[in-house]
Amino acid sequence: MKRNKHANEITERFRELVESAGDTLPDNHYKELALLIEAGIDTALVDKLEEVANKVDSLAHDIRSDAEKFS
Repeated sequence: MKRNKHANEITERFRELVESAGDTLPDNHYKELALLIEAGIDTALVDKLEEVANKVDSLAHDIRSDAEKFS
C-alpha cells in the first residue's frame, strides 16, 4: 500500500521536525497523524476516481449517440 507507506513517511518527517525543535509528542499522536494523512490521501483518490468515472460515463454517452446516428 503506497498510501500507507507515504503517510508513514510524512509522519516520520514531522516527528523529526518536532524532535529537532526539542519537543516531543506521544507515539499515539503520531499514529493518529498517519491515519489522518492516509484518510486525506484516500479522499483525494476517491475524488479523482469520481472525475475519471464521470469522463468515462460522458464518453459512453457520446459513443452511444454516435452509434445511433450510424444505425
